[in-house]
Amino acid sequence: MTGNDIPVNRVLPALHTPKRVCLLGGTGTIGRATASALLRHGHEVVCFVRPRIADGGSGLSAVSSGAPEGTTVRIVDVSDPGSLMRDGFADTSFDAVISCMASRTGSPKDAWAVDYQAHINVLDAARHAGVEQFVLLSAICVQKPLLEFQHAKLAFEAMLKASGLRYSIVRPTAYFKSLSGQIERVRNGSPFLIFGDGTLTSCKPISDGDLGDYLVRCLDDATCWNQVLPIGGPGEAITPREQGEALFALLGRPAKFRSVPTALLDVIIGALGTLGRLAPPLREKAELARIGRYYATESMLVLNQQTGRYDAAATPSTGVETLFDFYRSVLAGGALPERGDHAVF
Repeated sequence: MTGNDIPVNRVLPALHTPKRVCLLGGTGTIGRATASALLRHGHEVVCFVRPRIADGGSGLSAVSSGAPEGTTVRIVDVSDPGSLMRDGFADTSFDAVISCMASRTGSPKDAWAVDYQAHINVLDAARHAGVEQFVLLSAICVQKPLLEFQHAKLAFEAMLKASGLRYSIVRPTAYFKSLSGQIERVRNGSPFLIFGDGTLTSCKPISDGDLGDYLVRCLDDATCWNQVLPIGGPGEAITPREQGEALFALLGRPAKFRSVPTALLDVIIGALGTLGRLAPPLREKAELARIGRYYATESMLVLNQQTGRYDAAATPSTGVETLFDFYRSVLAGGALPERGDHAVF
């Protein structure tokens, strides 16, 4: 935990030297927001896009890749150190790397391949190319590592800290997209699903735009350098019950909840774990069920390692957009974001 809890508005001070930035994960929702923030502040953005996203692997434009217009796209296989040097860092000098890249499912195989090894490959190539700064988007849940993807992220965090590069490790709380899955079901008349009484957990959700601005801030703000930075969005921490109550209030309807016992997740995990001994694919499903249980029972806030309790007051806030602002926007006709594989509902 650091003292970096200064609120950040969407308009950052232009007190910086424009940089050439290698952006990983630039086609995802947070990556696109980060690319837009970089461009807004005069930085040159080169997105390394994994081949499976590309149309045929060549001649890809920013628009066709999903990266924001104004960025340069290079097709790079981050699992191949040779491709990183040949197709990525070759013939271009970069000032910094910002990584919003993450495994898509959180399964053990995917996590160690992407959250750890692909990042190691990028780190080695970046150092060889003379890059001096690395900003990593990690996750606040690594404070209490019970899952393989958390161990993979921590393993790379340790390597980055020891690399000699100027680093910022940003650990955000919950994303709006991961809390958007019940908007349609509630709008269609269904109850809001909660675990237990809906107060088991709480979080300070942060928007993609506010998070993208914070990642860009790390390039020039010396208070963010060589730090692990937990960060949440503006306002007080909110529970799932409060999320549901707000959603119903915005719809002008009485709140209606359906409770799901966490014990049900334990039964599913146990069954999949047992069956996984006979059918290996079910082992991965068991891990995905464990991920679901983790997010259903653990708060996304700073963890006090001495007391073992989550501390909302110690979780820094940044930005201007609240989850309830987002709800209003979607209910008024705004688009729902693409949801990650870690969403519980």
